Amino acid sequence: MKTYFTALCTLLLVSATSFSQIKLPKLLSKNSTSGITENEAGQGIKEALSQGVTNAVLNLNKTDGFFGSEIYKMLLPPDAKKVEITLRKIGMGDQVDKAILSINRGAEDAVAFAKPIFVDAIKEMTLTDALNIVRGNKDAATQYFKQKTTEKLTAAFTPSVKSSLEKVDATKHYTDIITAYNKLPTTFNKINPDLTSFVVGKAVDALFDQVAKEEANIRANPAARATDILKKVFGGK
Repeated sequence: MKTYFTALCTLLLVSATSFSQIKLPKLLSKNSTSGITENEAGQGIKEALSQGVTNAVLNLNKTDGFFGSEIYKMLLPPDAKKVEITLRKIGMGDQVDKAILSINRGAEDAVAFAKPIFVDAIKEMTLTDALNIVRGNKDAATQYFKQKTTEKLTAAFTPSVKSSLEKVDATKHYTDIITAYNKLPTTFNKINPDLTSFVVGKAVDALFDQVAKEEANIRANPAARATDILKKVFGGK
């Protein structure tokens, strides 16, 4: 089993082009010199996941992690787009801008609550899970996280995001502009000022996107393998 796992770890480092040229009997030879045990491989996968999670959270859990990003910046929910256009026309652009800024600040603050959930998923990972990640697709670790944490992350994020939005006055600013819009005599379809579920969904998506990027970086870039065990399992000097 150990020799087989060593072969799998070696195959992870081989490009799709050269994969077909590899002779499995050679890799499965008892004379293999890679010296990676199952426990080391499992530890390496866990360290890779831990490293990726830490970086993903740090990239978003900072000032302008969302607001300053072209990819993750949150605007008003789609059903509030008409609200934004109307309020800007009547001179309430500053209030709209404050709402957008505070929504992003709320997301930046809330992201920190994701790390313990990811860490728990890493602790629960079995050797079989590690094997599946090694021999799986290039985003196997990210898919593992999605399978293990999405439901828990969403449930735990909801009160955290709600608290964070209130902490940075996002709820107040958004409620203010929605209330102002709902009071206009031309408004017939009232808008629900609840922001939480919208921000939760966007924040979770951003986290998984960041985790995927970190996974790709660790697999492809030797310099990204920050510990000895990562270098041993994934390769690198």
